[in-house]
Amino acid sequence: MEGIRATYRVQLHAGFTFDDAAATVPYLARLGVSHLYCSPYLQAAKGSTHGYDVVDHSRLNEELGGEAAFGRLVEALSAHGMSQVLDIVPNHMAIPGRDNAWWWDVLENGPASRYASFFDIDWDPPERKLVAQVLVPVLGDQYGRVLEDGQLELRREGGSFLVAYHEHEVPISPRSVDDLLSAAAERCESDEVASLATAFGRLPHALITDRASVDERHRDKEILKNRLADLCASSVDLASAVDEEVKAVNDDPDALHNLLERQNYRLAYWRTAGQELDYRRFFDITTLVGLRTEDEPVFRETHALVTALVADGAVEGLRIDHVDGLRDPYEYLERLHSATSGTYLVVEKILEGDETLPERWSIAGTSGYDYLNEVNGLFVDPQREAAMTEVYARFTGEPTDYADICWNAKQQIMRTVLAADIHRLTALAADVVERHRRYRDHTRAELRDALRELIAAFGVYRTYVRPGEEASAEDVAQVDAAVTTALARRPDLDADLMRFLADVALGRHDGPAESELCLRMQQVTSPVMAKGVEDTVFYRFNRLVSLNEVGGEPDHFGTSVEEYHRRRASASWRGSLRATSTHDTKRSEDVRTRLNLLSEMPDRWGAAVERWGAMHERHLVDGAPDLNFRYLLYQTLVGAWPLPVDRAVAYAEKATKEAKVHTSWVDPSPAYDAAVRSFVEAVLADEDFTTEVGAFVSELVEPGRASSLAQTVLKLTAPGVADIYQGTELWDLSLVDPDNRRPVDYRLRSELLDELDRGGLDAALARADDGATKLWAVQRLLGLRLDPLLPYTPLPAQGPKARHVVAYLRGSDHVVVVSRLHIGLAGDWQDTALTLPEGQWVDVLSDASHAGGGVGLRTLLDRLPVAVLRKA
Repeated sequence: MEGIRATYRVQLHAGFTFDDAAATVPYLARLGVSHLYCSPYLQAAKGSTHGYDVVDHSRLNEELGGEAAFGRLVEALSAHGMSQVLDIVPNHMAIPGRDNAWWWDVLENGPASRYASFFDIDWDPPERKLVAQVLVPVLGDQYGRVLEDGQLELRREGGSFLVAYHEHEVPISPRSVDDLLSAAAERCESDEVASLATAFGRLPHALITDRASVDERHRDKEILKNRLADLCASSVDLASAVDEEVKAVNDDPDALHNLLERQNYRLAYWRTAGQELDYRRFFDITTLVGLRTEDEPVFRETHALVTALVADGAVEGLRIDHVDGLRDPYEYLERLHSATSGTYLVVEKILEGDETLPERWSIAGTSGYDYLNEVNGLFVDPQREAAMTEVYARFTGEPTDYADICWNAKQQIMRTVLAADIHRLTALAADVVERHRRYRDHTRAELRDALRELIAAFGVYRTYVRPGEEASAEDVAQVDAAVTTALARRPDLDADLMRFLADVALGRHDGPAESELCLRMQQVTSPVMAKGVEDTVFYRFNRLVSLNEVGGEPDHFGTSVEEYHRRRASASWRGSLRATSTHDTKRSEDVRTRLNLLSEMPDRWGAAVERWGAMHERHLVDGAPDLNFRYLLYQTLVGAWPLPVDRAVAYAEKATKEAKVHTSWVDPSPAYDAAVRSFVEAVLADEDFTTEVGAFVSELVEPGRASSLAQTVLKLTAPGVADIYQGTELWDLSLVDPDNRRPVDYRLRSELLDELDRGGLDAALARADDGATKLWAVQRLLGLRLDPLLPYTPLPAQGPKARHVVAYLRGSDHVVVVSRLHIGLAGDWQDTALTLPEGQWVDVLSDASHAGGGVGLRTLLDRLPVAVLRKA
C-alpha cells in the first residue's frame, strides 16, 4: 500500500467518462488525493450507470471513451503524481443478449458450450424439466400466452437463427434447425440445402461434453453457418425459401413451440425466477449470472486485462466487489495477490458486531463500511435510546424487537426471491442425508425447514470454511450460535438434524456431496442477509434511520468513545479504507450527521412528528401510506432538507418497495404506490408544514455541520486510507442511489479552493454555507500526508463535558481533537480540558498555537469544532 494515502471515488458512466475524470485530476491533486478510485470500467452493458454489469472482461468500456480516453486519464494522473484504485467485479457478469459472447454461446450450445463451466449453472437442478437447460425468465406473461399471442419471433441473420421478444434475444441451437432447412430444401428443390440440414442435425448433441465432441461441434457449426450464409447471399430464391420457412414457423405456434423445446434454454415468465432459477446470480438479480471465478481458467480470462493494468502501473490498487459471493474467497484472494505481485487489495466486506476479517487473507483490509458505522455511532447519544424507541413505537405502533424483524424478513426472502437457492440447498441436503442412515428418513420439507431456520439465525453474512481443513474458531462460534438461536426459536425442530447440518456447514463430514453443501450454504447465507436485512429491514425498522446503513446494526445505538479508541488502536488491517459515504450508502454522511442529532432530543422530535402526523391525516388515501413510512419520510425530510419533490417521490417509491410490506418491486400495488406519491406531493405542497420543517431543521444545521466536520477530521486522521466519495468534500445531502450519483460541480469546488488559497480559514468561514469549511479541513489534513500506519494513542479529556470529546495522538507529532453530541454540548465546555504532550503545538486548521499541558476545550476549539495540532 506504499503511496496510497487518500482515495477519491468517482462513478464513471456515459455522462462522466474517462476524459471527464481526467479533467478533475488537477483539482484532486490540489486537494491532496493520492489515488483516483474508479467504479468498474471494463466493458459493461449498454447504458450502464455503475459498471457492475460487465459483459466483456477483455475491453475497456467504450461508453467511457475506450482505450484512447483511458490513456489520457492515465497520463493526467501521472503528470500530477497520482494513480488509480479500480473496483473489480469477480462474482458475476451481466447477460443482456449477445453483448455477452460467453453467455450467448452457452444459450446456443448448452452444456457443450466452451463457456458452460465459466458460469455457476446447475445443469441437473431440482426442477427436472430444466435438466441441461438454462431458465431464461424474461417473459411478461405465461409462456403459452406469449407464444400464442405472437410475441415471440424467429429470425434469420445470415446463417444463424434467433428468437426475439421485445428487446430480448436468444440464439437458436444450430443442431435444431435441421427440420426447418429440410423443409426449405424441399421448397426450393436444393440438394445443397438438404445436405446442410443433414449436417446441422448431425452436430454433436449438447449433452455430449467431452473435449473432442465440443471442439467438433464448435468447429462444424461455424462452418455450416457460414456455408448457409453464403448460399443465402448468392441465391435470392434459396434465401426466400429459408425465410418462407421461418415465416411458416412464426405463423404456427405449435411449430415455434416445438423448435423452442429443442433449445438449451427455457423461456419463461419472469416470476418463475424466484422459485426455479437454475443458476447462481448476484442476490436476486436474474440478469447478473454468477461466475466460477474459483476455477483457474475462468480467473485467467476474467482478470487478464486487470492484471495487465496493474503490471503496466496504470492501476496501483484493487477493490474486490462482493467477495462473499465467491465459492472460496481465500483461494481467489491468494491467486489475485500472486497475479498482481502483491498490489494493494481491499475487499467489500460487511463485518457484523465484533466480527473480523480472516487473518490469512492476503489483503490490506476492507473498503470501509466497518469504519463508516463505527465513526457514525460516535454522534449518536446512547443515553437516549429508550426514549427514541418509545417515540418510534408510540407514533408507528411497529414492533421494536430487531432480532424478530430480521428473522421475519429473512424468512420472507427465502420463500420468495431466493426460494430457488433454498430449493437447491435442499436437494443437496437430501443427497447428503441419504448417505447418513441416521438422517435419511428426513423429508425434503423437513430439510428445507431446517435449512431456512439455520440460515435465518446466522448473525454474519457468511463463514469461510474450506472442506478438508479445520474450521476456524470464529466460524465454529458463528455456526454454533446459529444452531442455538434456531432451536430456541423453533424447539420443534429435530436438534440432532440441526447439529448434523451444522457439522456439514463446518466441513466435518467428508464426501463430495457434503463438501458441496458446505460451500453452497456459505454462498446463500450472504444474499439472504443482504436482501433480508440491508434491503428490507433497513426500510422497516425506522427508529433512527441514520443507523440503517450498509454494514450497520440499527439495534446498536451509538459507539462509545472507548469503543472507537479500542478499534482504532488495534494494529489489524490498517490498510483499510476509511469511508463515510459510498455509492451504496443509504444516505450521505451529512444526512446521517444531521439525523444523529435527533438522538439527543427525543422529546422535541417526538412532539414534532406527532404534530406533523396529525396535520397530514387529510392527505391519506384509504389509510395509506402507513405510519411507519410516514415516520421514515419525516426523518428523510429533516435529514436532507431542503428536498425537492421529485427526489422525495423517487426516494419514497424505492423505500416502500424495498420494505416489501404493502408493495414491492416483484409485487407492486398500484393503489398503494399512488397513495404514497400523492401523500409526498401533498406534504411538500403544504406551506404550513414546510415552514415548520424549515424552522425545525434550522436549529440542526450548525450542529449537524459541526458533527460532519468532526467526522471528516476523524476519517482523515485515523489509521488507514482516507476515502472521499465524489462531491462529499462539500456539504452533501444525498439519499440512496441513484440520488447519490447526481453530477458533481467540480468548477465550484475548484473556485472555492482558489478562495481558500487566498483567504485561508477566514475565507472558509465566510463561505461556510457552501461547505468551504469542510473543503478547508480536507485540503489541510490531506496535506499533512499522515502515514496510515502511525501509532494511535487515545487522549482522555477531563471535566464535566468530557464525553463530548474525542482526542488522540498520531505518532508523537500530531494531536487530533473533535467535539461530538453537539445538541447536548450547546457550545458550553465549562472547564473541560485536555492535557497536551510536552512541547509547542500549532493547529493546522486555525494556525492557533498551544503549549503542552492542560488546555481548555473552549480555547482549543475556539474557531472550529475540531483541531489538529502539529508539533512545532
